Amino acid sequence: MKKQNVRTISLIVCTFTYLLVGAAVFDALESETEKKRWDALQAVERMVIKRYNITEEDFKVMETVVLKSEPHKAGQQWKFTGAFYYATTVLTTIGYGHSTPTTIGGKLFTMCYAIVGIPLGLVMFQSIGERVNRLSSYVIKTVKTSLHCHNTSASEVNLICVVTTLSSLTIAGGAAAFSKFEGWSYFDSVYYCFITLTTIGFGDMVALQKDNALNRKPEYVMFALIFILFGLAIVAASLNLLVLRFVTMNTEDERRDEAQAMQALQVAVRLEGDVITANGSILSGHIGHDAVSSDVDAASICSCHCACFRATRHKRYEHRFKVRRSPSRIRHLLQPTVLPMKEFSGDQPSTFSLYHNQASTALLQPPFPGNELPPVYQPQQRASV
Repeated sequence: MKKQNVRTISLIVCTFTYLLVGAAVFDALESETEKKRWDALQAVERMVIKRYNITEEDFKVMETVVLKSEPHKAGQQWKFTGAFYYATTVLTTIGYGHSTPTTIGGKLFTMCYAIVGIPLGLVMFQSIGERVNRLSSYVIKTVKTSLHCHNTSASEVNLICVVTTLSSLTIAGGAAAFSKFEGWSYFDSVYYCFITLTTIGFGDMVALQKDNALNRKPEYVMFALIFILFGLAIVAASLNLLVLRFVTMNTEDERRDEAQAMQALQVAVRLEGDVITANGSILSGHIGHDAVSSDVDAASICSCHCACFRATRHKRYEHRFKVRRSPSRIRHLLQPTVLPMKEFSGDQPSTFSLYHNQASTALLQPPFPGNELPPVYQPQQRASV
């Protein structure tokens, strides 16, 4: 099994295991608190119904009014400033859910706007992240050069450390500002910044939703938007390095597999249709303009020194062969049969002809039935004695 397949299966197993562990931890941390809060809300609801002598239906109406009026307390959400804030949350895939379109036209335009805007935003943030990584690499090289280090190049580990530190400083600084403007605790502000910059966007905590801040505090609106865009670029640079590392590992494995496959093809030995001679070389039958013509010496076939065979010893045969050495493990498969010396007559085939016919027939018989050679393997001219 390839390493890519093993890595994919391992990632799937690890992801589902991580999900199961996370579900178990969240269940242990939040389920009991949820039950207590629900019981407390039910007690308050019964108390209100009993004190003001209203029905449960009237209480549901009051509850709906309170929930629907909550977004309007922050001011008008769909004027240009609020609409720009909403478009930013769509393009960055944060999706707080603090304001949602209610008309059919608004919902349709949101889908079309997201189809074009989300890829555009991802490409923009990736490009900014690459520039940030290039700047970080330059800074690392400068610092190493000033410290007279032997290796002044910026490695992936150095870049990951620098970008991660920069992301942490961005979250810490943004949390301090939001804690001041929104009145949140510092921990809640850190939580909001992390949920925002990782594009999770639960919507339980949303900035610019108090005291009509969208219309009354333009400097705060500008700071919030710049923080979101700049912070997403920094986080994208950090994630780009981490993801690039895993993609590089997969690419390296693929290249290694391709190199191994090419090496296996180079060392592969094809015996079908070949003729193994006595000196261990393989003669592959091949006809074409790129074929190599080889003068086959009769001494390599047998040690006969008769007059008739010696007469044709240096004659160029018209067979076209490609000569290559056979592996040592197959050299013993076919050895020339030493035939008894006989007087050769004009109509009696030579030892070379007998060996050539036997060897070719023995090697080519399995793929070609009937002991008939295909046209490509037929010699152009039989060597006459």
